[in-house]
Amino acid sequence: MEASGTAAPRVWFITGASRGLGRAFAEAALAAGDRVVGAARDVAPLDDLATRHPGRLLALRLDVTDRPAVVDAVAKAVRHFGRLDIVVNNAGALFAGMVEEFTEEQARAQMELNFFGALWVSQAVLPHLRAQGSGHLVQISSIGALGGFPSTGLYSASKFALEGMSEALAAEAASFGVKVTIVQPGGYWTDLYTSSTATTPHPAYDPLREELAKQWAEGSIDSEPRLAAEALMKLVASDKPPLRLLLGSMVYDVAFDITQRRLATWAEWEEVSRAAEKAVPDPRAELS
Repeated sequence: MEASGTAAPRVWFITGASRGLGRAFAEAALAAGDRVVGAARDVAPLDDLATRHPGRLLALRLDVTDRPAVVDAVAKAVRHFGRLDIVVNNAGALFAGMVEEFTEEQARAQMELNFFGALWVSQAVLPHLRAQGSGHLVQISSIGALGGFPSTGLYSASKFALEGMSEALAAEAASFGVKVTIVQPGGYWTDLYTSSTATTPHPAYDPLREELAKQWAEGSIDSEPRLAAEALMKLVASDKPPLRLLLGSMVYDVAFDITQRRLATWAEWEEVSRAAEKAVPDPRAELS
């Protein structure tokens, strides 16, 4: 990994900056001497950072699902600091429940925040990054994008969508000098789970819910958001950042396990897969 050695203070645009990982990212960037635009629905929790770092934090109240408001906030950020160097799409929430239990309103709300919110920010910053010929867009995804898990199906769907869009965006933006990285964190001590929205439980899933509760009780010990922020600082200091970065030993092991099982399944069904394709001339040509 090569360090960029950039001496000038960088300008960050971080969504969901008032709490959790977003707050940790903002603190780390400010501690490094950079300037930060902290965007959140409630910016009051950022007051202490503004006091400790006068002139280097611009707090913007923003709902990322409001596309015109996102465009306006990005324009304000550029006018205030003159440029954008690192954009972190961190805003998100977890809607927990079995797939069958989701109402249309809940399903759409999950996609609006986790996918469309990140899409609107990406679209809003790209013209500025293209004009600069530089910039790094960091999409905060999840272990949920590695596979679907019981009770987080719609959350995973939103993160799968985010990653598919971001892969394409990375290829589209590369020629303009703009980098894109998808960050897949594991468990951190944030309020993602405690503030999650839950569906109305269907009794048919009670046995599965009880089993999941046992697994969680035995379960995971999460990490301090500070560690994720330290990893992010190393990422954005690299001249050649990866398209994807896993954060945490647990998510690292899960990623390899899921990939190995997929490879084994594809190999087992290779004959069927290959038999389903045989190139032939366009049969429609014979009808014309």
